Amino acid sequence: MIWLLVDSRTVGGIERHVAILSEALERSGEPAEVVLLADHGDNPWRQQLKASNLTCRTLDGSMGGLLRAVAKAKPALLHTHGYKANILGRVAARLTRTPVVATFHAGERAPFPVGAYQTIDEWSSVLGGRIAVSDAIQRSLPFKSTLVQNFLLTPRMPPASPLPRRIGFVGRLSHEKAPDRFCEIARRCRGVAEWHVWGDGPMRAELERTYAADVVFHGLVTDLTAVWSSLGLLVMPSRAEGLPMAALEALAAGVPIAATAVGGLPNLVDPGRTGWLFDGENPGDAERAIGAWAKLDEVQQGNMRANCWSVVREAFSEQRQLPKILDVYRTAGWRYRRKTH
Repeated sequence: MIWLLVDSRTVGGIERHVAILSEALERSGEPAEVVLLADHGDNPWRQQLKASNLTCRTLDGSMGGLLRAVAKAKPALLHTHGYKANILGRVAARLTRTPVVATFHAGERAPFPVGAYQTIDEWSSVLGGRIAVSDAIQRSLPFKSTLVQNFLLTPRMPPASPLPRRIGFVGRLSHEKAPDRFCEIARRCRGVAEWHVWGDGPMRAELERTYAADVVFHGLVTDLTAVWSSLGLLVMPSRAEGLPMAALEALAAGVPIAATAVGGLPNLVDPGRTGWLFDGENPGDAERAIGAWAKLDEVQQGNMRANCWSVVREAFSEQRQLPKILDVYRTAGWRYRRKTH
């Protein structure tokens, strides 16, 4: 049994990645269990995991509780996600002689005190295997890591319908994701399409006060299936990124992306084929990207939808990325135990 350890309060990119990884491991023949470090109250992710028939347990949030749980369950490997799970998971793994691997998802350095914990996380990663989800994150780590990009399952065929005249932002409403840039672009390009924001975070109240006339704010949506089918363009004006799951999900649904060239986004956005890159400090540059999208005829829209879908299908699929993860597991000391009947 592989434990996927995470400190989760809601549904975000890390949670979506962990759920997909859990399913992929199960399909590969290796049982996996999602383990939440603590119970933070009403977390919709637990209901999603249950609905997907994925095994999940919740611990008491303490180091002692984690140690007792690992010692009793004896997982074959701990795969940790997020700085808190990474740090505590390494200690528990070291004391119980359990192989451990950490995935680094965050593309930005948070302010104190979280930034200090991130530094501790990076330097203590010498105690286990290391996975980075983007080139930028890999370069920032103090020790050698393996690049394994996020992945997901893709539909069998790309959508054939025209792109809806609706432009969206999907993500946490915080400084590094730059929802303020999105709202300013929406104000400048108001007549081009409808502008919508899905997400919550510390910037939400101020953004709603300032841009209520320009943007529709939907709040946190835990199931984005209906969102992707309603969008014609995803705008990601981020100041920092890893390899965002929202970008992969949009492309898999045939939705092009207009984005800043940060983190792993340039690996996804091929200008003119799957979207457009723009300078986040230059509003005019973003306007030109929106204008190029608005001028696409139906044939061009169909071609772009197919290109978006193909990028994920060919480079960010389970078949491409899961073997790399299993290789990191083996290097860390995990041994695949094939089930016998």
